[in-house]
Amino acid sequence: MSHMREIEFELNGVRTRATVRLDMSALAMLRDVMGLTGTKYACGEGECGACTIIVDGVSVCSCLMFAVDCEDRTLTTIEGVGREPLGARLERAFVDCGAVQCGFCTPGVVMQAKHWLEAHPNPTRDEIKRGIEGNLCRCTGYVKIVDAIEAASRAEG
Repeated sequence: MSHMREIEFELNGVRTRATVRLDMSALAMLRDVMGLTGTKYACGEGECGACTIIVDGVSVCSCLMFAVDCEDRTLTTIEGVGREPLGARLERAFVDCGAVQCGFCTPGVVMQAKHWLEAHPNPTRDEIKRGIEGNLCRCTGYVKIVDAIEAASRAEG
C-alpha cells in the first residue's frame, strides 16, 4: 500500500494538485508542499487558531485536518484572503489600527475574522470578541485587534 496520494483541490482560487503523505496535516501540506508559510504552526492541537484557514466557507484549524481530506475542496489561506474585498479590508485595517505586534497569530485571526464577518456583517465589539475567542494572541490585550475588525466591518468596498 502506498503511503502517498495525489489530491486535487482549489487553493486561493487556483485548481491545484499535490502529492501528500496519508498522515500529513493540511497545515503541513500548505507549508511544506505548497510553500505557503503564512499559515502558522503553533500548538498543533487546534487550541490557538494560528493555523486557521477557510475550507468550503468554514474556518478550520488546519493542524487538525488531514491533507487528503482537502480532495475536491476549496481552501483559502492568508495568502489568498486579500483577493476578496472583505479580506483586503481586514488586511488594511490591521495595519491602520496597529493590530499587529509579533504577527504570529495575525494570519489566523484575519482568517477567522473574515469567516465570522461574512455571517455577522455589523457586529458589536462584544460580538467581535466572541467571534475570535478561539484565536490566541500572547502579545496584546486584543483591543487593537478588535478595533481593526470593527473598522473592517464598517469600511466600504
